[in-house]
Amino acid sequence: MLRRTLLASLIAASLAAALPARADHGGVLRIGYQRSSTLISLLRQDEALEKALAPLKVRVSWHEFTSGLPVMEALNVGQIDVSADVADTVPVFAQAAGARITYLAQEAASPSAQAILVSGDSPVKSVADLKGRKVAVTKGAGSHYLLLAALAGEGLSFKSITPAYLTPADGRSALVGGSVDAWVAWDPFLSAAQVQAGARILKDGSGLSLYKRYYLAGGDYAKAHPEVLAILFGKLRETGDWVKAHPDEAATRLSALWKIEAPIVRQANDRRSYRVEPVTRDGLAEQQKIAGAFRAEGLLPRPVDTTLLPVWDPPVR
Repeated sequence: MLRRTLLASLIAASLAAALPARADHGGVLRIGYQRSSTLISLLRQDEALEKALAPLKVRVSWHEFTSGLPVMEALNVGQIDVSADVADTVPVFAQAAGARITYLAQEAASPSAQAILVSGDSPVKSVADLKGRKVAVTKGAGSHYLLLAALAGEGLSFKSITPAYLTPADGRSALVGGSVDAWVAWDPFLSAAQVQAGARILKDGSGLSLYKRYYLAGGDYAKAHPEVLAILFGKLRETGDWVKAHPDEAATRLSALWKIEAPIVRQANDRRSYRVEPVTRDGLAEQQKIAGAFRAEGLLPRPVDTTLLPVWDPPVR
């Protein structure tokens, strides 16, 4: 899918609301993911989810996207049923666009897994030094909120810098090529830039952004197929536990999938919690802070009450 702007997502959401009831694809679980979706990538590789769903006669289809917002659009209009992990900011933008989505699960906070980077020889020594400079960031990503929070911590608004909205690959190229002064990235792109390009961390998310990653389901699908979601939740939790218990083997497998050296993957994985948990209302407090920060900068079209988005409850073990 082509990358779409938030405005396009709003239009799509409005059109989707006028469509007739969606067909029930209960026999197929359609999962949207990104290349960096760690746990989903591992499940897809070993077909563990297909095996777990076989008794329910449910098969799995996989759909790759370039970023989180197109995944949310596809989820909203019923093209997929479940989204692999997306940054904490993505559901906020989707909710602002009127998307009919449900929180399925979360990965516990990993604040050091995203950071503001500068080149190794950059004269920029602090976040305050970014004033008046050009910063590459992926629009709507968790790194976008980290940049907002870091600037606010120095009494600076988003307007104090010149943003360059770029994908991770383009952001790294811009930093290395010197066309931007800083780049806000998340792992594994963060670790790769440190090791391969000598980038220096100016500020990570510690004390600024929890950086939880969320799995989401289409609202209709979550209501109709809780038994499928329960199996998916269990497999995600098992896979997350396996990654942390077998860091070298996990790095080797992901290295082959991502075409990134295993030591870089290992460093990136060390910064991620991969602890899959149920989503709770109390645990969504930072989602409201994110919505408020983006709204204050004029980056959301309307106020968002994050407590209104449905939360799926996994069955009690």
